[in-house]
Amino acid sequence: MAPSVPLGRRRLGRSGLEVTPLCVGTAPLGDMPEAFGFSVPEERALATLRAAFASPITFVDTSANYGNGNAERRIGTVLDEIGGLGADRVLATKADRDMATGDFSGEQMKRSIEESLQRLGLDRLQFVYIHDPEHTTFERITAPGGALDTLQGLQRQGVIGDLGISGGPIDMLIRYVETGAFAAVETHNRYTLLNRSALPLLDIASARGVAVVNAAPYGSGMLAKGPDLVARYAYQEAPQPLVDRTRRLAAICAAHDVPLAAAALQFSLRDPRVASTVVGMTRPERVAQTLSLAAHRIPDEVWPALDAVGFDMDDPEAGRWAS
Repeated sequence: MAPSVPLGRRRLGRSGLEVTPLCVGTAPLGDMPEAFGFSVPEERALATLRAAFASPITFVDTSANYGNGNAERRIGTVLDEIGGLGADRVLATKADRDMATGDFSGEQMKRSIEESLQRLGLDRLQFVYIHDPEHTTFERITAPGGALDTLQGLQRQGVIGDLGISGGPIDMLIRYVETGAFAAVETHNRYTLLNRSALPLLDIASARGVAVVNAAPYGSGMLAKGPDLVARYAYQEAPQPLVDRTRRLAAICAAHDVPLAAAALQFSLRDPRVASTVVGMTRPERVAQTLSLAAHRIPDEVWPALDAVGFDMDDPEAGRWAS
């Protein structure tokens, strides 16, 4: 019987920050029904954040563009209530393009940071990712005066701490990791029980001392609630073969009295190459439930049985990204 995953601290790459292996994801708390298929009212979002900040989980992930700034604003409300982040918590946000115009310039990065500071009520950001760079080009991001150059300038000024890169396509993320400019890389939906297309990224990042932050271990919810309740993967309708495979995974877990969600979560948590796993939470009780899933003991024989079901190595959102 494998022991449960301990909730200690892990170093976030070369940043010097230490984070818990669980991270609270706040994208759905920004109220994004177009992405998640449901809405999260203000009071429920605030109650969830209060529970999260009172829990042993010390790492929180957000973005300037989650709900057009709504997630950051709600976080800022709770931080004001509790007197700030405190010494032990780490809050990572993301510098974003202008969603109306697509502007990904250095000036837009500066505006994004200034707006994040205002919404969060902070005078400094500990960790900032460049978010979804697939919506522009590598050359534009890395050009003099571009997004990376501007954010590095804000680093030197002390406005932000460390930098990361967060996005979709794995080959693209590897290219950014190989620049040596980033302390962490965040991937989503690409390292789960159903899809392991991020494996090359995990290996390269680990070899270079870059932390991997793995988001969406439930793949938009299908690996948490099962395909009969949520037949979606990577924010879109799941193809039938993926639904069928999830049913087989669920049957294996049920035979061993293991919640499918526990296996999906611990698949990421147990990998030493993953510094932290981001789990979106939309209700206050989800915080304790997530901790319980992380602690659920899973028999050793479950893992090879789950692997035998098979997994994809192709990008689950191929064709959706800008060239």
